[in-house]
Amino acid sequence: MGKISVLNIKGEKVKDITLNDTVFGITPNDAVLFDAITLARNAERQGTADTKTRSEVSGGGRKPWRQKGTGRARQGSTRAPHWYHGGVVFGPHPRSYKTKMNRKERRLALKSALSYKVLDKEMIVLDELKLASNKTKEMKTILENLKVGKKVLIVVDELNDEVILSSRNLPNVILLQANEINVLDLVGTDNLVITESAIKKIEEVLV
Repeated sequence: MGKISVLNIKGEKVKDITLNDTVFGITPNDAVLFDAITLARNAERQGTADTKTRSEVSGGGRKPWRQKGTGRARQGSTRAPHWYHGGVVFGPHPRSYKTKMNRKERRLALKSALSYKVLDKEMIVLDELKLASNKTKEMKTILENLKVGKKVLIVVDELNDEVILSSRNLPNVILLQANEINVLDLVGTDNLVITESAIKKIEEVLV
């Protein structure tokens, strides 16, 4: 069982806690993690790109010139793909980019991402995240005390107005509840700041 230090909002060590190795101490599976990231990114794609085929482009109903006797190549329509204003061949059409992944793989990917945060020493555990006010300055001070990187993922057990309002104007901060934690946000941030109660909630689900 791996131990990790628990800090307060001033960046001072309060105690040590033991992490569950089946969640935070596995050997990360890079292949499954890659598939989970691809799945999440695909789900964000709209898939609304559309081009018109020769049947959808307006005009081109009349044969531009007679079939024989002109010395030119035969043409049936001015909206064929090789004509200016013609239709597009093999262009994109509305589609869904969503892919499937079974539940065991999703859980393994999440455990792998969490384990990487521990291995890379990018996870900071807080005893609690309570703010006296909803000012952005207070959240910035806390992050400076914790000495985190440019992009930060903050995970709490339950959201409150002070935490939401103080962090929403910080472009480098992503705020999530424990039940919203996901692979894409974990791998896309430099540090994970998580409360002790949020860890317990995650371990209850993933063990």
